[in-house]
Amino acid sequence: MDDPWPLRHLVLRTPRLVLRPDDDAGLLELAEEARLGVHPPELMPFVTPWSDAPPEERALSTLQWHWQKRAEMTPARWNVHFLVRFDGRVVGTQELAARDFAVTREVSTGSWLGLRHQGRGIGTEMRAAVLMFAFDHLGATRARSAAFFDNSASLRVSEKLGYRPDGTETVVRRGVATDDVRLLLTPDAFRRTDWELAVDGVAACLPMLQVSPG
Repeated sequence: MDDPWPLRHLVLRTPRLVLRPDDDAGLLELAEEARLGVHPPELMPFVTPWSDAPPEERALSTLQWHWQKRAEMTPARWNVHFLVRFDGRVVGTQELAARDFAVTREVSTGSWLGLRHQGRGIGTEMRAAVLMFAFDHLGATRARSAAFFDNSASLRVSEKLGYRPDGTETVVRRGVATDDVRLLLTPDAFRRTDWELAVDGVAACLPMLQVSPG
């Protein structure tokens, strides 16, 4: 009998990290990272300032948001939220998303990492992992990302991996107009790491992601 949720068997492995689509046990660990903090209070890396909420509210909203996105997923409009584990514990989340992927062959990424785990290269490693997965296993031809002009950490990750600027968009952040920098990456511009990505369980997931097997 086919598994109705084959994403639960998908796993990406890098030298230090294990990435799996979200599950309830792992989400409880992610909620704890949200409760402990994602960024210094004077900064805001998100368009929706969910991380300004009190700690317990941040933890609950993290669970509810992921449950909602999981329930809304369809082949034409999918978001895979990988829980990122370092030394066996969830330290953050890495999103890979697409709309009408069978036609566009385009994905987008987004992520956050618990504040206590930042500054160790984990953010670069986890984004590189999903980019390899998208280009090498799903056949994506473009990957998009974005970051506020003052989010230097995210912009550095994008630069390391080969993204190029693709314009800006004015958005409201904490009530103030702010430039959001759009970024674009193609397979030929991707600056690959010196390690190989190991992937298991992808074949059964392909129909859910509008990818033709073989």
